[in-house]
Amino acid sequence: MRFLIAGYGSIGRRHLRNLLALGEHDIVLYRTRRSTLPEDEIFGVPVETDLSAALAHQPDAVIVANPTALHLDIAIPAARAGCHLFLEKPISHSLARVEELSEALKAGGGKVLVGFQFRFHPGLRQVKNLLKESALGQPLSLRCEWGEYLPGWHPWEDYRQSYSARGDLGGGVVLTLCHPLDYLRWFFGEGELLHSFVGKLSNLEIEVEDVAEVLMRFPGNLLASVHLDYFRRPPVHRLEITGSNGLLTWDNADGAVRLYRANANEPEVFLPPQDFERNTMFLDEMRHFLDVVNGREEPACTLEDGIRALELALQILGRLPA
Repeated sequence: MRFLIAGYGSIGRRHLRNLLALGEHDIVLYRTRRSTLPEDEIFGVPVETDLSAALAHQPDAVIVANPTALHLDIAIPAARAGCHLFLEKPISHSLARVEELSEALKAGGGKVLVGFQFRFHPGLRQVKNLLKESALGQPLSLRCEWGEYLPGWHPWEDYRQSYSARGDLGGGVVLTLCHPLDYLRWFFGEGELLHSFVGKLSNLEIEVEDVAEVLMRFPGNLLASVHLDYFRRPPVHRLEITGSNGLLTWDNADGAVRLYRANANEPEVFLPPQDFERNTMFLDEMRHFLDVVNGREEPACTLEDGIRALELALQILGRLPA
């Protein structure tokens, strides 16, 4: 198969490495040459700076890894050309052209996998299984926290110029850290936004929001609180679900899931595999995408999933009615 990677930032580079690790070497790169990454890893990889020229290579699949606000500039022409799409999250910064993408996919016949890689985290998969088994009884409330210090993400670049820090590129903490908006839907179904606060609290030199506090309700009257920020040091990404029969926690720091049953003195601990590390999620996600492209599996995270997560993010931001 031939792959086109659109964008050579940190996530584009990761996908390139993972494709190579999985034995895929027929790869073309489409880029604007604005990346701050060194170019030693792409020596010998065909590079195009014009999208038409890139699509003229007739890729079977396109990995859309450029800034959020530019995703659909790539995805729509690629879909019309019949390519399968690996579309990084969020699928866009607005709903303006999402229907156009859907129509292009119908015309071209390709499939889409949306890049919410936390669906491939063994801990969160264990959480989903335990919820399916009703290990907690009835889920009553949950708290999800995710905070990371933005300047520490990519030390090799000026954080103020990163897409995460720029509104014109689809940045801001809600869109950039929208993974919980997907995996909570994956666990519990469609949520209803009750209230949200978004704002700029830190001294980071950015013009987008750096914090969000969100209150939601999921089916079964489950109350959910989600906190996102760009200034937490050390970083925190964790989930706590309280049910009628106990407590379930997941912590990204060690990947472990802990189930505290109401009638037990000690928690049941579910650790990730010994060889698990952060890139394992991305590698498993890419392996799944290869199966999608080859017709062996259906996308684990569909375009419709991506649309629902984007709609919720836009509601939180006040850009779409709740």
